[in-house]
Amino acid sequence: MMNTLHSTNSGDGSTPFSPGATIAARLAVVVAAVFQVATPILPGLGIGRQIGQQSSSVQALITPAGWTFSIWLLLYAGSLAYAVYQALPAQRGSHALSKVRWASAGAFIGNGLWALYTQLADLTFVSVLIIAGSLACLLHIYRHLAAERALTRGERYVVALPLSALAAWLTAATIVNIAATLNYYGVDPAVDKATIGGAIILIGGAIAAAAIWRGKGNPWFALVFLWALLGIYGRNGHIPAIAAACVVSAFAVVVVTVSALRCEGARSLWLGEAASNAVSIQRAG
Repeated sequence: MMNTLHSTNSGDGSTPFSPGATIAARLAVVVAAVFQVATPILPGLGIGRQIGQQSSSVQALITPAGWTFSIWLLLYAGSLAYAVYQALPAQRGSHALSKVRWASAGAFIGNGLWALYTQLADLTFVSVLIIAGSLACLLHIYRHLAAERALTRGERYVVALPLSALAAWLTAATIVNIAATLNYYGVDPAVDKATIGGAIILIGGAIAAAAIWRGKGNPWFALVFLWALLGIYGRNGHIPAIAAACVVSAFAVVVVTVSALRCEGARSLWLGEAASNAVSIQRAG
């Protein structure tokens, strides 16, 4: 099975999975990961305004509580760990990595550009286009990782975990960004805002549930999306429509995740053979 996961072709670099063809990609991922982490600190150097300050005036009812955004510390750390891991000589022939390197570099660059633009400008339609582009790159990665028959321990926890988590957060963040951008332009629909907010959360939950099902129950995606829902509930859970939408969406995500992980090969893909065997033993007992 391992032969299907790793290509050690050392030809002339003309094939996309060969070591020679991935040198530029490995370097691009490292540079992009550093760029992603560096741009948010520019306001501390006197360049632009902090993202929180920019978004405070255009917050929507689906904007999560401020403490929720602390997850970026883990997302940045995971991105840097992945960037270092994929650049190691031992990983140059990884079949799984060969499919996601350029897309991950694109996602990191997009995140950095989004932070840079938002700090210098605001949450305009341009910010929506940038974050949507980053999300597209991450969903491309998500799809390819879910299609793997198996992952090594390193690929599972240093590649799939941080990139899946980032994909989940940007799924929620893109929806929030769109809502904040509408506020920025003064769009004020006649329908009650709480009703609209609840509907958006339900749509977001449906999108996340569908992504988790197609991703074979990816638990990292589920956990991070649940964290985003918790943040929304924490900020506006006192509003019945928002609270109900958060609860329904969270329930859907949990049910779909548990159901998908029961499918053959799903647990071993995301959690390893040990977790899969443990569940099998419990069932047998």
